[in-house]
Amino acid sequence: MSRATPWSSSEVEATVATYRQMLVAELSGQNYKKRELNRALMAQLHGRSASAIEFKHCNISAVLRDANCPYVDGYKPRSNYQQSLVEVVEELLLRSELVDRAARLAADLPVVDTTGLVDERIIVEPPRTTPPQKGVLEFHADYSVHSLQKRDYLARETRNRELGLAGEYLVMRFEQQRLIKAGKEKLAERLEHVAVTQGDGLGFDIRSFEPNGRDRLIEVKTTAFAKESAFFITPNELACSRAYSEHYHLFRLFNFRKGPKLFCLKGDLQGQLWLEPDSYRAGVR
Repeated sequence: MSRATPWSSSEVEATVATYRQMLVAELSGQNYKKRELNRALMAQLHGRSASAIEFKHCNISAVLRDANCPYVDGYKPRSNYQQSLVEVVEELLLRSELVDRAARLAADLPVVDTTGLVDERIIVEPPRTTPPQKGVLEFHADYSVHSLQKRDYLARETRNRELGLAGEYLVMRFEQQRLIKAGKEKLAERLEHVAVTQGDGLGFDIRSFEPNGRDRLIEVKTTAFAKESAFFITPNELACSRAYSEHYHLFRLFNFRKGPKLFCLKGDLQGQLWLEPDSYRAGVR
């Protein structure tokens, strides 16, 4: 079969159905074998190559990412998907009660703080992501038409206070270890978890230090989902990153339950992020 041959609706549906098996298993903490599932899928597609199937899975991940939903680990989102794929993903994944229950449970799952030391080996390069495609925004709007609840699992996970605190505690240990390694034990003792000691209104979570004693202000964003998952940032945090650009760091922790990794953005965040309005405070005038 030529690689240029358009995918039929039955092929797309079979691929999304296989993806659903992997996603539900992953969200539920259940072991599964991608290779076996994809081998069975390949038999249904009559000639599609393994690379073509993987590319389609990555397209599905992109649709889910743009819908603020978790996606299968290992299938990095690839955009420029067709609206026909959006419609199948909406029907078989976003409207699936099974996926919804698994995703809600994964977003709400509590986490306990670990005690192991962490060092620079957990640091990775930031991902390059793009704003959601228009089609995904449109089917978000369709939820109100069909009287379905908009299922924003990333927002739900953001309210998981145990997960957020565990991420902040990990960063506290990371910073302490970094300063001790630099021979700055006294600075390590002065670290302050300001989100706990002073509340959430400062625009950052942790006051740390550079080895020369300069402030290092750290905002921590934690997810148990994948590296490319979107996150939420407040106007106050953006303003703080601009006002204290020489000191500001955003630490994005991801894959937290499986094995935490992080990437860091430094300075004024305004030009480093794509930003999408989420809601407005309003009153009748």
